Formats: sequence, structure tokens, C-alpha cells
Amino acid sequence: MSAAVFAEANWQKLFNGKDLSGWVIRDGKAPFAVEDGVIAGTTVDGPANTFLCTEKDYGDFILEFEIKIDEGLNSGVQIRSLSRKDYKNGQVHGYQVECDSSDRAWSGSILDEARRGWLYPLEKNPKAQVAFKQLEWNKFRAEAYGNHIRTFVNGIECIDLIDDVTTKGFIGLQVHRIGSKKQLIGRKVRWRNLRILTTDVKKHLSKVDYSVPQVNMIPNTLSEKEKRQGWKLLWDGKTTTGWRGAKLKGFPKKGWNIRHGRLMAVPSGPDIVTVNKFRNFELQVNFKFTEGANSGIKYFVDPKGDGSTLGCEYQILDDENHPDPTAGVKGNRSLASVFDLIPAENIRGKKVKRFEWNRARILVNGDHVEHWLNGMKMVEYQRRTQMWRALVAGSKYHARPDFGEAEQGHILLQNHGDEVHFRSIKIRELE
Repeated sequence: MSAAVFAEANWQKLFNGKDLSGWVIRDGKAPFAVEDGVIAGTTVDGPANTFLCTEKDYGDFILEFEIKIDEGLNSGVQIRSLSRKDYKNGQVHGYQVECDSSDRAWSGSILDEARRGWLYPLEKNPKAQVAFKQLEWNKFRAEAYGNHIRTFVNGIECIDLIDDVTTKGFIGLQVHRIGSKKQLIGRKVRWRNLRILTTDVKKHLSKVDYSVPQVNMIPNTLSEKEKRQGWKLLWDGKTTTGWRGAKLKGFPKKGWNIRHGRLMAVPSGPDIVTVNKFRNFELQVNFKFTEGANSGIKYFVDPKGDGSTLGCEYQILDDENHPDPTAGVKGNRSLASVFDLIPAENIRGKKVKRFEWNRARILVNGDHVEHWLNGMKMVEYQRRTQMWRALVAGSKYHARPDFGEAEQGHILLQNHGDEVHFRSIKIRELE
């Protein structure tokens, strides 16, 4: 028997085309029914999302399905998801493969429903945003093997995620609550050709596409794909190797702790910088801040004889409980902004939670710089332009007309006197 014939023979149908045997409705009140041989979920006026869930749990698998969404609706398919009495009174939570009919075009991205939020918004892989076809049947494929999840829409790879929070759970079809959009009551989401492969999954995984960005959620690690793409850990998760005090020859004796794979800034400590300097790079840093905390990630830092640690700064701030967001100009001191220069304006991307891990990304390619937060672009700017110099002239850096124009510099983690945690600090140098 050929591999292709073997794989075809081992697919299991999740829907028999006649009734909803093997499925159970959870959370909301939207009805599901079989209409013309497909599963149809209908929107209702209600406060919660509704999920039609498999009675069985699945660990490693390849899932395929087709979905058609009425205009204006948002939907998704849960994978490796859970409903436990000890978590939000049984609310469905876990990985969701987004099915998005809006102009946002995030179909195929991964949301951690009712838990951590967006893990991989499709802004990170814009070439996949054209895959979904509105008001038509769309074919989805989700591959879950070990800690690796990948999705495809109409044959185009959308996301590549490494995460180990949940390894097994049910599959669920979502009818999203409609909120205040009462005109959407009675519209439908339809599914057909739902099938799953659970035998010899590894043999039938899709070929790796190194052009698709990968998000690795496992702390202080590099995947094989990341290594091949040139990523390196800037902090090893255990020691002070590669870092020193910003104004010291060695690592500071107080103000920083290393515990449980976290590099922690605690009160009464100095800033720290990388031993090496960097020119063009992509930097990723996971951070967690306490209530009212203020910190930052600086780049192009070049400590001078006067002890200066100035540099372009990715602001880390508890916007809700710190006065800085209103102290600058138009929010240019808020979270993910270029501090005191350019505000982060992607409001959707700034919906972060205190005391939980967030992901900063800084991209520097010559004079072009971008700030990202949790997979969403927040700021994009050009250094060494007339506009840049005008911004500097009107900022706290006005006495340094060449501010932010260095060819290279150290990367700095700021200790502003508040407790802030860092981990998964990694960098990829660009040509």
C-alpha cells in the first residue's frame, strides 16, 4: 500500500453528514443543526460564544475541514481545547484556529481562547492574508504534533507555532457572539468535510517552509527552524553571560535576580547592557510587568565618558496605572512607543494584561525601525530623516541633535526601580 493510499485509508470522519452524533454544545445558546449535509450554526442574541465540541479528545493529529461564513461574522475552530469546572466555571478555552471574514484577514491565525489571547496574529505573516475567500467554501488544515502547531488555508501556510501549554483536548466549532451588532442575528456559519488523521501523523506533516515566521512560546529556547534562520539566545536563561552593568565592567551585584528562567529587574539596581554591539537586527524579548511598573528596552546605546545610557527606547509601561501615558505628547510615552518621540497607535495591539507575559519585537534594518507587541505592529519609523530630527528637537533629547543616529550600539534593559521580568531574549542579526 502506498503512503498516500495508507494516509487516505486512515482518515476518520468527524461528521457523518446526517446528525450531530459525537458532538456536544458548550457555553452559549447558538443552535447547531444539520442542513443539506453540512453542519450549520446560527447566530443569536447572547452574551457568550457557543461551541459544538467533539466528545473525544485528540493529541497529535492532522485536521481538515471546510468552512463558509455569512457576511459580517467571525468564527473559529478550537483544537486541543478544554472545559474544566476549576477554570472559569467550565468555559471553553484553548487554541483556536481563526476563521475571519472581515477585512482584517486573520484566517488561519491562532488565538488562545479565554486564556492568553493572540499567540500568532496574521500580521506576522501578511502573505497568508490573501488565502481566505469571503462568502465561499474555504479549506483549512491544522497540524498538531508534539509542541508544534501549523495551519493552512486553501493550501497556503498561515502560522508556525511552538507551544506546550496544552497537548490534548477536544475540537470545537465556534459561533461567535455578536455583541451589539443585532443586525447579524440569524446568520450562519457552515462546516463540511471534517476529518482527522491520528495514525502516523509525523509521516504526513507538511514540508517545512522556512519563509514562514515561527513563534516559539517555550521560554529561553531556540527551535531548529529558529537556528537555521540565524536566531541566537541573547540571554541563556541561567547566567549573566553576555551582559554587564551599563556603567560597569561586570554584572551588577544588586538590582537584578535570576530565578526560574527569568531575568528580573528589582528596585535599586542599575541598567544592564549587552557586552556586544549590534547594527541591523531583529530582537525579541518576553516581558512581564508589575502594577504601575515602568521600564524599557533601549537600542543604539553607546555609553559615553559622561556616563550616558541614552538610546532609542521601546517603552515598557503599565499604561493603566502609571502617569507617563499622559505626560508626553499624544501618548508617546505609552507601552511599545518610541519613548518621548513616537506613540504606539495600534489600539488593538495594546490590549495587554498585567502580570502576564507579553512579547516585544524590535526590527532594525538600516534607518528603518519597527516596534511590535504580541505579534502586532505598533510603530514604524525612519531614522536620520528631517522628520526624525524634528521629533528629537522637540523631545527630552533635544540637547543631543545626533540622538538615535548611531551606526551600532548596545542593547539595554532598563531598571527604573520597578519589578519587571524578562525571558526568551533572542536576536537575529541582519546583513
